[in-house]
Amino acid sequence: MSCRVAQIHKVSSHSEVYEPCDDSFALVDALLADRTNLLEHKPSLCLELGCGSGYVITSLALMLGELPGVHYIATDTNLHAVRVTRETLQAHNVHAEVIATDLASGLDTRLAGLVDVIVVNPPYVPTPEDEVGREGITSAWAGGVDGRAVIDRILPVVDKLLSDRGWLYMVTLTTNNPLQICRQMKAGGYSSRIVVQRSTEEESLHIIKFWQDSGDETCKKETATLKKTAGGKVMDSVLSQIQRLPFWKKFESND
Repeated sequence: MSCRVAQIHKVSSHSEVYEPCDDSFALVDALLADRTNLLEHKPSLCLELGCGSGYVITSLALMLGELPGVHYIATDTNLHAVRVTRETLQAHNVHAEVIATDLASGLDTRLAGLVDVIVVNPPYVPTPEDEVGREGITSAWAGGVDGRAVIDRILPVVDKLLSDRGWLYMVTLTTNNPLQICRQMKAGGYSSRIVVQRSTEEESLHIIKFWQDSGDETCKKETATLKKTAGGKVMDSVLSQIQRLPFWKKFESND
């Protein structure tokens, strides 16, 4: 199993680049948990928004290494992160096009409707708004009020980039109100489920997978499985999953 994810000792680093941490590991674990589905999905184009150290995009490339013709792209606003990601990829003998840009700026028109898998560990930590978008490592975690400033920018970008069969894997924190995020995506035609949930003394992380009900056979298979686990109800399984978690009522009262 270890050969299917990036090896920490081969991950490059820089003082101004976010190192792999609990959220990075949870996202990669979610991809590993869904690896069989990803292989069956046979994506042609995979994209990571905010690649940081390159741990996630490198791990994804290693997981899907047996699939021919998959193209990988990674973006980051931090020039140090762009260099570090390239070094991490090279150390693992896998390739991705690494681009210095804000989310998918300059790429969104060219890639519209073409991306089959998007992975993102967004800046989700609640911070003062003036910290959002700062240069250096702060940009990796500063999420503004409720940690949603960057997430709310990401969602419409993702909707534009994803193909009809596209899947999104995104890290969220409890204070980001994942229930409201899923309802927002549901209104746009996306179903969702929690792939991995991790709780520590400091935070509760949820790796959520989104896909369109109108997608290809792998999307329809995902929806069919969702309906079975939800007792036949046509609803996002993540809504019912979150509703079973202790924090959800606090947020629902604010909707």
